[in-house]
Amino acid sequence: MSAVSSAKRLTPTRIRAMKGGTPIVCLTAYTTPMARLLDEHCDLLLVGDSLGMVLYGMESTVAVTLDMMIAHGKAVMRGVAKSCVVVDMPFGSYQESKELAYRNAVRILQETGCDAVKLEGGEEMAETISFLTARGIPALGHIGLMPQQVHTAGGYRSVGHSEEEVAKIRRDADAIGNSGAFAVVIEGTVETFAREVTTAIPVPTIGIGASAACDGQILVSDDILGLFNDFTPRFVKRYDELGKRVGVAAAAYAEEVRSRAFPTEKHTFKRRS
Repeated sequence: MSAVSSAKRLTPTRIRAMKGGTPIVCLTAYTTPMARLLDEHCDLLLVGDSLGMVLYGMESTVAVTLDMMIAHGKAVMRGVAKSCVVVDMPFGSYQESKELAYRNAVRILQETGCDAVKLEGGEEMAETISFLTARGIPALGHIGLMPQQVHTAGGYRSVGHSEEEVAKIRRDADAIGNSGAFAVVIEGTVETFAREVTTAIPVPTIGIGASAACDGQILVSDDILGLFNDFTPRFVKRYDELGKRVGVAAAAYAEEVRSRAFPTEKHTFKRRS
């Protein structure tokens, strides 16, 4: 990517400055073609570890590797001209120590050219985020429902239903909001407390199954486009059903191949005289 095109892209600093302003538009992207299609419309593109489920058919994000995230991060970077690009740090790549997190985050930034990394975790990850940001690595936080902790959390379920969970959300939001993170994703959190947290912390909140009061919203692109149908979270809104249209197109192609209606003369080559 050239220095000129990079300079035109939104930076983590500019995303942070959007706190309390026009809502921040975020979607996931995993490939160059999708990044090109989404870039014009988004402020932030997340190369999410959700790619493990969406693209690879995994049951959770836990098996996603650092090499996978870097490969898809490179692909997305080839397709952007405007959006801030953030790459998820996968499970096991940062939890052990802040030093390990730093080494792996450096590798992600150097090998992909992305703008920032994202880490799941609340107060227990605040020190790590501070360590990264103090050393020049922009970080996006993630609290509430944390998919990488699905096994210890007892599955994918919303949080904020008990006093203990509410207290934890408040502590996590305060810790990450003051850790140096430029923004924080709040996932699967009872609306009342997602709204409260947005007001309480100094950095933008990006909601997914949270509150319209958040400073921005993010969804998985394949969910809103109807390309991923294994399950549909409550917080997803379908904006199209491309999966069904792909099936219709494939059926039409199959019929034409079997009837020899395709290819026609205009789809074949003639020998040059």
